Amino acid sequence: MRRGERKLIPAPGSPQFLHIFGGYNWHTGVVSYLTASHKNSDTFVTFLEHLLTEYPRQHLILVMDNASYHHSKTVKAALSLYQDRILVIWLPKYSPFLNPIERFWLHFKQLAVANRLHRSLTELQRSVDEVMLHQNILAHPNRLRLLDKFRLLA
Repeated sequence: MRRGERKLIPAPGSPQFLHIFGGYNWHTGVVSYLTASHKNSDTFVTFLEHLLTEYPRQHLILVMDNASYHHSKTVKAALSLYQDRILVIWLPKYSPFLNPIERFWLHFKQLAVANRLHRSLTELQRSVDEVMLHQNILAHPNRLRLLDKFRLLA
């Protein structure tokens, strides 16, 4: 390639998206996840229902940021419907460093999508599933250690 020329990188054409919703289990160190083509209130409620079916007998504590779809009428209705099983801790605005799962997402992106060209959404989904299948946060040197910090605050 000559100096000043642009390198052409193949792209899939029209923009396509794969969004991932995730919940971190402090006791097991496993992240439960669900993928969706859109990130909105309805898909988030579907994720909440996924968590409730995955943990049928446990009470869940959700640490949530201030994404617009978290505050929609649909999500508030779902949270009030499941209030006997779900406790929500709202983070202050612009404070992702307080959310325990954010460290996982940084680690996850490096393993699943960084410096890779996925030629289709199916290939991207396979990469996501592969990384999630083999996740082992507890063995990772940068594992989420915020549980101890939250215990100190309590």
